[in-house]
Amino acid sequence: MSMDKTIKLCNCNQTMALDAKALSDALKLNAPVAIHSELCRREVEAFHDALKHGDCLVACTQEAPLFAELAEQAQSRHELKFVNIRETAGWSKESRQATPKIAALLAVAGLSEPEPVASIGYRSDGQLLIVGPIDAAIPWAERLKEQLEVNVLITDGPPAERTGGELSAVRGYPVWSGRLESLKGYLGEFEADWVQTNPIDLELCTRCNACINACPEQAIDFSYQIDLEKCKAHRACVQACGKVGAIDFDRQARERSERFDLVLDLGAEPALKLAQLPQGYFAPGRDPLEQALAATRLAQMVGEFEKPKYFSYNVKLCAHSRSGKPGCSNCIDTCSTGAISAAGDGIEVEPHLCMGCGGCATVCPSGAMTHVYPRVSDLGRRLKTLLATYRDAGGKDACILFHSAGASAELIAKLARRAQPGKSGGLPARVIPLEVHSVPAIGVDIALGALTYGASQVLLLANAQEADEYGQEVEKQLRHAETIVSALGYAGMHLKLLATADAAVLEREVWALRPARTVAEPAGFNLSQDKRNTLEFALEHLARLAPTPKEEIALEAGAPWGQVKVNRDTCTLCMACVGACPVSALVDGREQPLLKFIERNCVQCGLCVNTCPEKAVALAPRLLLSPQAKAEQVLHEAVPFNCVSCGKPFGNKQMVDNMMGKLGTHPMFSGDGLKRLQMCGDCRVVDMMENKNEQTIFGIRS
Repeated sequence: MSMDKTIKLCNCNQTMALDAKALSDALKLNAPVAIHSELCRREVEAFHDALKHGDCLVACTQEAPLFAELAEQAQSRHELKFVNIRETAGWSKESRQATPKIAALLAVAGLSEPEPVASIGYRSDGQLLIVGPIDAAIPWAERLKEQLEVNVLITDGPPAERTGGELSAVRGYPVWSGRLESLKGYLGEFEADWVQTNPIDLELCTRCNACINACPEQAIDFSYQIDLEKCKAHRACVQACGKVGAIDFDRQARERSERFDLVLDLGAEPALKLAQLPQGYFAPGRDPLEQALAATRLAQMVGEFEKPKYFSYNVKLCAHSRSGKPGCSNCIDTCSTGAISAAGDGIEVEPHLCMGCGGCATVCPSGAMTHVYPRVSDLGRRLKTLLATYRDAGGKDACILFHSAGASAELIAKLARRAQPGKSGGLPARVIPLEVHSVPAIGVDIALGALTYGASQVLLLANAQEADEYGQEVEKQLRHAETIVSALGYAGMHLKLLATADAAVLEREVWALRPARTVAEPAGFNLSQDKRNTLEFALEHLARLAPTPKEEIALEAGAPWGQVKVNRDTCTLCMACVGACPVSALVDGREQPLLKFIERNCVQCGLCVNTCPEKAVALAPRLLLSPQAKAEQVLHEAVPFNCVSCGKPFGNKQMVDNMMGKLGTHPMFSGDGLKRLQMCGDCRVVDMMENKNEQTIFGIRS
C-alpha cells in the first residue's frame, strides 16, 4: 500500500533494529524513512518539522501525550496518529526478523478512520440513591450531599446483623427504610421499587425522640426504627408519637417506586447480579476502599454523556421465535449485561445497557445481530491491509493475535519489557497483535476471513472477565471453524482462545505455536456486515484451494450449518415449518404438495422442529460444500387429493386420510359429515346449505 502520511520512526535509544530501506520499500514510500534515536528528547525538532508537511504517524505510544501536547502548542491542524512497534515487534528475540510485521502495523495505522457509528446518550442530574445498612449509608450520604442530590434507602437486616448507626441531626436529604424489591435501569434512568417494612415511617417522623423515651423495651434507637424482636407490643411509642402519626403497627405494606440517576449499593450482596453492571450503578460492598473509589467516580457522573451504539439488529433475519414457538436464544443466553430480552417473535436490545462485548453477534447464526464497533467491513479492511503488507514485505506464516485494550494490551507490553531484543522473550516476529474493542466479538466470519487472507493462525487473547463470561461460547464457535479447516486438509492448529493474565504463560504459548498450513493464494473479497455472505465467500475460497477437497463435513450440534430431515411417514405437508422458517430454507411447492429445502440458507435454529405438529422434523448439523447446497431439494411430496364434489385439488391424500382416521369416529362427522372432510372449502359450505337435515343455531330453542 502507499502511505500518505509522514512517518516518524524512533529506535528508542537504539534498542530496536529498524531497517529504513526495507520499511520504505514495503510501504512504497518515495524515499527511505528517517530513523531517530531520541525523537521525544534531543530530536524533537524533527517532529515539529513533520507537523508542517501534513498528517503524521508517530511509531510510539509511550510518549503520545507529549507529542499531542507539542502538536497543540504548534497549533497544527494536521492529523496525528500513533502506533506501537516497540512492545509489539521491536522488543523481541526475533527483532531482526520483525521488519514485515512492523511494516504491516504501520500500514494499518496509516489507514483512514472509518465512518463513526451511531451514538447513545445519557443524562444525569446527580439524583443519587444510596442503598444499604444505616451505618454505611448515612456516613456516605453526609460526604456526598454537597456534590450530589442524595437520597437514602436504609435496608438493615435482622437485629443480629445490625452494627448501629444513627440518622443525622439535620434532615438534609430524603431517607426511607424498607426492603428493596427491584432495581433496574442505567445511568440517568434507574427505577427502584421497595416496600416499607417498619412501623415507623421515616418521612413522617420528626425525630423528636418521644418514642425512644417512651419505649419500655428500648426497642427504638436513633435509627428511628423499631426492633420488632425486642418490641412487646406495649404501643407506648404510638401514644408518644401522637398526632404526628409516624408510627402505625397496622399499616399495610407500603410499596414505593422512585427514579434516580445514580445508585450506590452498599449491601453485602449487590441488588443487580450481572456480570457487567450498568453505567451509573456501583456496588462496592463493605470494603471501605472500594466504597471510596465508587464515591469518587459517582461525583464525576453528572451531565450528558455519549457512547457508541455497538450493535445493529435486523429483525427480519432473527430466528428467535415464530408464533410463540421457541427457536434460537443464543444472544439472550450470552449477554452479560441483561440488555437483550425476548420481544414477540424477535428480541429487543436496550442500547444503554449494552457494553459492546459483541458476544451476541458471535453466537448469532443468522447474522441478525451484528457488532459494529468496529464494523466487520472496517475490521476486514484492516486485516486485508495487514496481511497483504506483511506478505509483500517477505513475511510468512502470519499469526493474528486479537486482543482488547486495557489488561490484554498491558500483558503484551509486560511481555516485551522483559525481553532482550535479539536474544530472548517478546512476541515472535510472525505474531502480529491487532487491538479490537472486544475479543468476544471475533466470530467465525472474521476468523475464517483472516485465514482466507493468508493468516496461518488466529489467536484470541482474552482477559479474565472475557474468558469467564464468553470463553465457552467463543471456543465452541472456534471449534466449528477448526473442524471445517482441518477437514479440508489445512494441517495444524489454526484457531485458539488464549485466556491468561500471566506474561510467562503468554510467552510460552506464543513461542510453542507451530505454523499451520495456509491458503495457496489470498482471497480478494471483502468482509461484509452480512455474516452469512461473508461465511459463504470464505468457505468457498477455502474449499476451492483445499489440499483435500470435500463436499460434506460433519459438525457438532449447535453449528450454524446443516440439513433438515423429514419423516415422510408422519409428515402431512401442513407447511407449518415453511411458515416458521425465518431464512427461507424451507419452501413449499406452490401449486404442488411439495416440501423443499435450500441447505445454504439453513441456520439450524430449530424453529421448524418446534413448530411441526407431527414431530416429523429433525436437524442434522453438517457443512455441505457441493452445488447441491444452493439448490432446492425435495424433502417430501405427496399425491394431490381432489375434492370429491368438484374435482379441484385442495390438499394431499396423506393429510386427508390422516384427518379421516382421527375424526371419523367423532359424532360431529357421522354420516355426511365424514364426506365433507373430502371436500374443498367451497363445496363444504354448499353441501351444508343444501342439507335440509343440517342443524344450525337457528334451530336451537331456549
